[in-house]
Amino acid sequence: MFRLPVLLAAAAGLLALSSAPAAAQKKNPLAGRIDALAARVEPQVIAWRRDIHEHPELGNRETRTAGIVAAELKRLGMEVQTGVGKTGVVGLLRGGKPGPVVALRADMDALPVTEERKVPFASKERTQYNGQEVGVMHACGHDSHVAMLLGTANVLSQLKKDLHGTVKFIFQPAEEGPPAGEEGGAALMVKEGVLDNPKVDAVFGLHVNAQTEAGQIKYRAGGMMASADVFQIRVKGKSAHGAYPWLAVDPVVTASQIVVALQTIVSREVQLTDDAAVVTVGMIHGGVRNNIIPEQVELQGTLRALNAQTRAQLAQSVRRVATNIAEATGATAEVEVRPAAPLTYNDPRLLQQALPTLRNVAGTSAVSEMKAVTGAEDFGCYQEKVPGVYLYLGAMPKGVDPATTAPHHTPGFFLDESGFGLGVRTLANLAVDYLSGKMK
Repeated sequence: MFRLPVLLAAAAGLLALSSAPAAAQKKNPLAGRIDALAARVEPQVIAWRRDIHEHPELGNRETRTAGIVAAELKRLGMEVQTGVGKTGVVGLLRGGKPGPVVALRADMDALPVTEERKVPFASKERTQYNGQEVGVMHACGHDSHVAMLLGTANVLSQLKKDLHGTVKFIFQPAEEGPPAGEEGGAALMVKEGVLDNPKVDAVFGLHVNAQTEAGQIKYRAGGMMASADVFQIRVKGKSAHGAYPWLAVDPVVTASQIVVALQTIVSREVQLTDDAAVVTVGMIHGGVRNNIIPEQVELQGTLRALNAQTRAQLAQSVRRVATNIAEATGATAEVEVRPAAPLTYNDPRLLQQALPTLRNVAGTSAVSEMKAVTGAEDFGCYQEKVPGVYLYLGAMPKGVDPATTAPHHTPGFFLDESGFGLGVRTLANLAVDYLSGKMK
């Protein structure tokens, strides 16, 4: 699904990136003005974030958030397109001088999580999700992404006449996935031409991280975040009374054997010295009564990989294990594997060129390389089409043990807002340095 460089070329790029510091680079002439403008807009960034946090919306339903974004971009004098990829918003800022096109992206959707934090702007929203009433919360920081990109738009719009080229601001819905039966997310925005008219030359994005101190930036060349695929296994047997199991072909027992056997795919088939991989069964549905053996059991889970070869191997192995175990027990298994997100792959060359900018903005000691993670992000849909760099921005209070902080996607998730100004300055300087030719 995604493009990867030839392995040797990628390895050479990674080796060069890790073994030699990026060449020194003078700050761009607009850096001082960016700092001043970012400081001025920072209180508004925090206000936007708190407002969006208090009124979260699930994927493909971000109408209020999109309205805030569109109104601000129009106020800044940009060309604005709404309804892209369902509820997405795109703003176009054409600089006063000729040059390339750079895209900056933020995601807008929240999660079906009930907030536990007692903050003044805590979410009290509730909605229906997959047939259940749930709380809604920005439990991954997308509210801060929207606010920081709006702050960046504010800064760069005031530098318009000095910009060499065009900045495309992409506010994307449904990064966490669209509702069942709908398209959405980055894939749909790309399908609807978000990287065209004008054609984007490079794309940058960042994600707050609640286990990294505020003021820190983390990066990784190549595979940074895993690809994600969803698998569904329908095990079909023969129903019978629970007192007479010999009259049944028991799909519960068969499904149980499949779950256990799937764990050996990573432990015995994947070459883990190359990259990590994950096979997780997250859902098991079957039966309606304690003494009735059902006819069918359904399993659902996720596959994570950090390279194309492992991704293909995992899907093939899940199919083989499930169908062969089912056949051995007299049952059948139907296996479906659907792509959810491609690999988040940071172009090694573009990242090498961007490192001086990051170090100028945050300070050399605050910019460090991270290990790859098996979490997934659909930012890779953009990186499949154009070179892109995705970063982690620290949002944990300083001096706190990361092991004690609530993870993303949980009710206690919390962000230190003191790092948002750095996020604005990072995105603005990346755009300016790319447009001015410093990343060539």
